[in-house]
Amino acid sequence: MRSLFLLLATVFCLIACDTNTKNEPITVNYPMTRQGDTVDIYFGTEVKDPYRWLEDDRSTETEAWVKEQNSVTFGYLDKIPFREDLKNRLEKLWNFEKLSTPFKEGTYTYFYKNDGLQNQYVVYRQKDKEEPEVFLDPNTFSEDGTTSLAGMSFTKDGSMVAYSISVGGSDWRKVIVMQTENREIVEDTLVDIKFSGIAWKGNKGFFYSSYDKPEGSELSAKTDQHKVYFHKLGTQQSEDELIYGGTLEEKHRYIWA
Repeated sequence: MRSLFLLLATVFCLIACDTNTKNEPITVNYPMTRQGDTVDIYFGTEVKDPYRWLEDDRSTETEAWVKEQNSVTFGYLDKIPFREDLKNRLEKLWNFEKLSTPFKEGTYTYFYKNDGLQNQYVVYRQKDKEEPEVFLDPNTFSEDGTTSLAGMSFTKDGSMVAYSISVGGSDWRKVIVMQTENREIVEDTLVDIKFSGIAWKGNKGFFYSSYDKPEGSELSAKTDQHKVYFHKLGTQQSEDELIYGGTLEEKHRYIWA
């Protein structure tokens, strides 16, 4: 009995020693972040904003800051001994076919499908009992895979679709118009669209909403005075009719349509 007790005590000590070794904290040396001298005054109160310079997402200084932060982050994560095992396990659990609820547009039934580990769902369509075919594959929108499908709006008869794409996760979208039967893109691509749905008026055009074109960085551009426009197919975006917006009145703060 005494020998068994000594054996168990020795085993527990070895486990404790091994655990302490594995749980030793990883030293992280964070890079310094420059503090600027930007100060805003709101109603007579000074508000410091020392990191305003980081809002310029296209500057070389911000780019260098991001690289340094990524170096620290992944330098830490790569030292976790079970990280690769965890990644492999999650991939195994996620690797199964996923389908959305189908929806009818015109003579086609559309649905979203992911084979398992695709970064983005693919839009398929099917007519009657024919084999499904790829309608839009966001995974092919850009080489680096950072361009995504942000939304689709079909005409009532399903003959045309206006779909929006986002580059790099930006809220500023591009709207592309396409004939559904032959998937031919028409020359009515709109740019700099933000926080907007698409509402077709027959097959002649559609309503959308946006802000004034951003100047400089999209991330730091001011989004003030949302406007509703109508785009007539076959015309330039610069010719779009302003339906509502452009003036600021205290009694007209919001509109729901």
